[in-house]
Amino acid sequence: MRTEIRLAGSGGQGLITAGIILAEAAGIHDGRYVCQTQSYGPEARGGSSKAEVVISDEPIHYPKAQKLDVLLAMTQESCDTYYHDLKDDGVLIVDADLVPAPPTSAALAVPITRLVREALERELFANIAALGVLAGATGVVTARALEAAVLARVPAGTEDANRKALALGWEAGTQVAKDRPAADLVGEA
Repeated sequence: MRTEIRLAGSGGQGLITAGIILAEAAGIHDGRYVCQTQSYGPEARGGSSKAEVVISDEPIHYPKAQKLDVLLAMTQESCDTYYHDLKDDGVLIVDADLVPAPPTSAALAVPITRLVREALERELFANIAALGVLAGATGVVTARALEAAVLARVPAGTEDANRKALALGWEAGTQVAKDRPAADLVGEA
């Protein structure tokens, strides 16, 4: 099975790093075929940013996402721009506070940034919480694999905060997914 995922938002939100971590979780720790690509605007912060991750049980012959199974949108602009690339039965995950007008009522809306700010007093870890939401809601990677990939990538001294952000996101993702029929979810976690 091939799963195409796009993480989109603005520069500075850490979505490129999140895409790399997701790819490493799937490829290195879950032993699946994976390809990760990224693009961002010329601005250092505030411009558009996206990372794509293709995960498959078979070799990947085309590395780009064509029709998304999962879209994580961390800004209204990215949601509006990329929603049309989502499959009809795809999973749209949005930061409820930063995407106040999702294009469908079926969106899995979680106040990711606010949850992190309230729990850890910093928004810095929102990208890791967003990964937790994505994986917890869809099952595209295992919790074990995602935690291992996160801890291998984060700066020394931030492991505990990143672990907390990941757990917070995972819990929120599994909770919000309970309202969506199991047949609509992507993975098998």
